Amino acid sequence: MGEGGGAQRGFKRSAEPAGPCPMEPRLVGPGPYRATRLWNEIIELFRAGMPLRKHRCRFKSYERCFKASEAVDCLHELLGSNQNFGPEVTRDQTVKLLKKFLKNHVIEDIKGRWGKEDFEDDGHLYRFPPSSPLKSYPKKPSCGKEVIKFPDWNEPKAGTSQEYIPVKSITMNSEMWYKRHSIAIGEVPACKLVFHRELTQTNIEEIWKSMTLSRLQKVLGLDSLDEVLDAKLVNSKHIVQNVYNVNKQGIVTLEDKSKELPHWILSAMKCLANWPSCSDLKQPTYSGFERDVFKTIVDYFGQMKEPLLPFHFFDIFVSVLGLLQKPSKAVEALQISCLLLPPENRKRLQLLVRMMARISLNQDLPPLSESVRTRTLIVQAFSRCILCSKDEIDLDELLAAKLVSFLMDNYQEILSVPSALKSSVEDHVVHLQRVQIKYAGADSDATLPPPSFCHQISTDEFEYQRATGSQEPLAALLEEIVLNKEISVKDKKKKLKQFQKSYPEVYRVRFPTPETEAMLFPEKTKQKPPILMWALKKPFQPFHRTRSFRM
Repeated sequence: MGEGGGAQRGFKRSAEPAGPCPMEPRLVGPGPYRATRLWNEIIELFRAGMPLRKHRCRFKSYERCFKASEAVDCLHELLGSNQNFGPEVTRDQTVKLLKKFLKNHVIEDIKGRWGKEDFEDDGHLYRFPPSSPLKSYPKKPSCGKEVIKFPDWNEPKAGTSQEYIPVKSITMNSEMWYKRHSIAIGEVPACKLVFHRELTQTNIEEIWKSMTLSRLQKVLGLDSLDEVLDAKLVNSKHIVQNVYNVNKQGIVTLEDKSKELPHWILSAMKCLANWPSCSDLKQPTYSGFERDVFKTIVDYFGQMKEPLLPFHFFDIFVSVLGLLQKPSKAVEALQISCLLLPPENRKRLQLLVRMMARISLNQDLPPLSESVRTRTLIVQAFSRCILCSKDEIDLDELLAAKLVSFLMDNYQEILSVPSALKSSVEDHVVHLQRVQIKYAGADSDATLPPPSFCHQISTDEFEYQRATGSQEPLAALLEEIVLNKEISVKDKKKKLKQFQKSYPEVYRVRFPTPETEAMLFPEKTKQKPPILMWALKKPFQPFHRTRSFRM
């Protein structure tokens, strides 16, 4: 086969030996097809930075190629310095990635062979093929959006009447007074009373699902979750169980005991997590005992048909990895994402990650491997049983290792219930169950969360409060009308008359007798004795209506 080292358009090549692999790392953030975007990113950086030069093999020279060990050096350095992966990437993981490069024809040997060939960390020569190795982005069908129906204020409760109250609008001199007291003087649009309705358990579960996914979308900064998560596969019951069915340590409690971890696995996990205390096993230890216990745990979790983070959640967790440069955001996103798990998966994840974190920090535990440090061994051993793709994804091992490392460092926060989300949902449920007054055209207000100081009341209590509890603010309103010096006497009398008509009981308390009302408008004394005396001496005249008596 002819020389295959022609440079692909868009990739820079160096004809001479170069120094360290040049890097142009960029953070690949959350969003759809993140694994594919990362794959293409790494390939571009590797092709641009891999030094190409002339090599001899079996008395023959080959231009623009590289040794397998040189490729491992360059790619390992590139991955370790890339913020999407980090320094915990091992040389062994780099070799595995180069095997995938060979399988996917990102590289080929100097004879043009690829696919079935094996890649080893040795002196074999490889080159870049002329064809593009980049993957195209699949056209993934959008997941159908679920519209969750909440109680509507237009749906009256059975057996109750909800009458519209048309009120004529009036104009006030003081805009602030109008805004504060429009209801008392009748300045309201058509409205009706909505009695509270009992929400079913299904209603509450759907509210949890809706608000949880909405919060996750906001934290990830995405316009939609459709391309990273199928909402139809999210079980609302799982979310509620993961929030409320927990023990004092925050571990999920399962209703179906058959889904619990076997007792012998729990004992093995406790043994390593609490080493050197392993009395649960009730058997003597021997040299290498801890390694056998570790292998037993690895084998048990390794035989699972599906990882603890189910296949259909792979894209959402990979998307969350794009937030690791913002740890607080990443923790919150993982907190919410882990609420979506089946309760048995969440419990196993909690127990496993807690054990992994304790083992990696336990100075008393003997090394579990002669060649690999304990933390690296743990990450490698359990990554695929925590996260992997149903279909072969070329970077899933590196992505899983990155996620597991972050989980181990922040497991207490990530695997706890997000308190802000819980409070928000519970307040919203209370809001929906509370008696409300709704105004025409204000349906959108039904979705607004209620103030934190509100609490649910019964219909009878509401009726009582409406009859008695409103006396004080109405009395204050009446007093403000009385003391208002900015309005004329005529306008004040008009407002008082309207108030008396609307709230006679409150008005009667303030003005119990006509005399108390008359004191508010004292008549001006007109001293014209001569005219009055003259008027009395005149003979009786018929009564004539004048303008002064007109209302």
